[in-house]
Amino acid sequence: MSSRRTQPNDVTTLLEALPYIRQFHGSTVVIKYGGAAMDDPQLREDFARDVVLLKYVGMNPIVVHGGGPDITAYMERLDMPVEFVGGLRVSDEATVEIAKMVLIGKLNTDIVLRIGRHGQPAVGLSGDDAGLLLCSRRTAPGGKDIGWVGQVDAVDPGVIKHVALDYIPVVAAVGADADGNSYNVNADEAAAAIAVALDAKRAIFLTDVRGWLRDPADADSLISQASVADVLQALAAVDGGMRPKLEACVAAVKGGVGAAQIIDGRLPHSLLLELFTDAGRGTQVTL
Repeated sequence: MSSRRTQPNDVTTLLEALPYIRQFHGSTVVIKYGGAAMDDPQLREDFARDVVLLKYVGMNPIVVHGGGPDITAYMERLDMPVEFVGGLRVSDEATVEIAKMVLIGKLNTDIVLRIGRHGQPAVGLSGDDAGLLLCSRRTAPGGKDIGWVGQVDAVDPGVIKHVALDYIPVVAAVGADADGNSYNVNADEAAAAIAVALDAKRAIFLTDVRGWLRDPADADSLISQASVADVLQALAAVDGGMRPKLEACVAAVKGGVGAAQIIDGRLPHSLLLELFTDAGRGTQVTL
């Protein structure tokens, strides 16, 4: 016979979560979704449930996603060159077309359906919708031309605010300029810009490492707390995908977001553990 009694450790967990739920009730949290949490079938389900739970306890979750591995896989199937500079994908017009097909046509729809299946209706958006992300062409560190990669110049959050009244917005990281040219936008940058525009309490970036590591080859060299000044001082020596995440954290916090956090999306329910328990497991960046 199975028992319905709650175990003592379950009660402790609930009591530990209570002050955090109270603290975040009614606040906006922007979550950049990507990496293993987006690729592994079980982690995809865990993430959808976590986002639904945030909505049920009175928070306002906004999901912003990329889809780098999927874009790369489709490009390779089409024998298209894949190149990154400073963690940013070199993007000609054909690359942007593939990115929009994958992000908007496939991944965004998949995320919306999965969240809905777990109990909350979601609505898919992209940076093109209602002028959400206004972009201009950017260059990589060192001034190298990387094609149609967008720098987010302005965010019009009206469509997100309208959708978020009744639904969970899920935003694909693409954008356009005033002339209607499409851009591939780094999802970390897009999430930070949206978090600032929405006056979010938190911006959370899911990745495939524990957080910002002092030594990328040493998983135990996690930097759990850092100020904007700490990040800016170290940024020149940071390369690969961590660089745009740290840049996004700085942009979010300097723009008024309460804190930015880089967490390990490979851990089940890492989003809830970071928000609702005493044991923060990633890197938190504050002023």
